[in-house]
Amino acid sequence: MTSLATLCSKTAGKFRDMLIDESGSTAIEYGMIAAGVGAAIAATVYSLGTAVKQQLYDKIAAIFN
Repeated sequence: MTSLATLCSKTAGKFRDMLIDESGSTAIEYGMIAAGVGAAIAATVYSLGTAVKQQLYDKIAAIFN
């Protein structure tokens, strides 16, 4: 019986340590920041895509036609 009690105690201690540990949270936060920056860049490119095409690419294509 003491073996089972020891196992339960050790398991509960490891679980408590896992809940307290915050070492991986920084990587997750940096990942979320990178995803936010990527989404902002994608939204900007999507919204300005037509204007850039009209201002630059169409003028360059007209030069070569």
